[in-house]
Amino acid sequence: MTSAKEALTRRTRWRWAETVFWLAAFGALLLPPGKFLILNEIAILALFALSLDLILGYAGIVSLGHAAFLGVGAYSAGLLAKHVTGDPLAGLALAIGVSTILGFCTSFLVLRGSDLTRLMVTLGVALVLGELANALPQYTGGADGLQGVVMAPLLGRFDFDLFGRTAYAYSLTTLFVLALLARRIVGSPFGLSLSAIRCNQLRARALGVPVGKRLVAAYTLAAAYAGAAGALLAQTTAFVSLDVFDFHRSADVLLVLIIGGAGWLYGGIAGAAAFKLLQDGIASLTPQYWQFWIGLFLVVFVLVGRERLFGGLRKLLVRR
Repeated sequence: MTSAKEALTRRTRWRWAETVFWLAAFGALLLPPGKFLILNEIAILALFALSLDLILGYAGIVSLGHAAFLGVGAYSAGLLAKHVTGDPLAGLALAIGVSTILGFCTSFLVLRGSDLTRLMVTLGVALVLGELANALPQYTGGADGLQGVVMAPLLGRFDFDLFGRTAYAYSLTTLFVLALLARRIVGSPFGLSLSAIRCNQLRARALGVPVGKRLVAAYTLAAAYAGAAGALLAQTTAFVSLDVFDFHRSADVLLVLIIGGAGWLYGGIAGAAAFKLLQDGIASLTPQYWQFWIGLFLVVFVLVGRERLFGGLRKLLVRR
């Protein structure tokens, strides 16, 4: 009979498909210039989707305002670069710290009530932060956005070039490190307790799982990941606008998880790649009607079924 320790070890063991995937992602750095900007966007969106997957796919917490943490992380990194230091790693650390604090403070509001209540509260938090940023133009730039964000070379050696090679390497490395951490977390007893809570809170509580503390920890962790994505967005574009708090940011990341699937960490990454490449390809063909084709794709996608498209990939990457 397999022990619990052996089962956990098997779940966290690397599979060959994962190694191939990450080697291919880093191997993309050898591509000619012109592809790195879209690859950088995919990496940032994948990290943002990964943060939402931690609470939606594993803890069962629904959110319509996850952009709140993306925006706070972006403005934290942008303001640090503009007024104090342009060191990317310092901005990333600050963004993670500020978003973590915000996630912890708001978690007690979000975790009250039903799923519908959580939807409204998360959306309200994002709206409040967006209006607050708009009301403080002397700090945030208001509707004009935060300009004058100048980034120092990464690690003191690698400049952020116009082609986006350094930006992609930076974003991908951050995604890889945080995905490794998330992989360890969801495969640990803590991650398994989150899955138990998602399936049945009453049963988990009866088994002695501290449901409230686990959900607060998961929500705080997801906020930290979203803040990191916000920092990458601000640093690689050298600009922050009120757009980072908009509802469409939260809606887009939900669409990414719908496409890729929630509850497995690579779902956000696969969904981000599919969503961004589809958006970029359709927008280049029909700039005026690309949203129509995206909507049509989503309708067909739901009718066909996600498992037919990503089921094989999930079996290769996820060990159960």
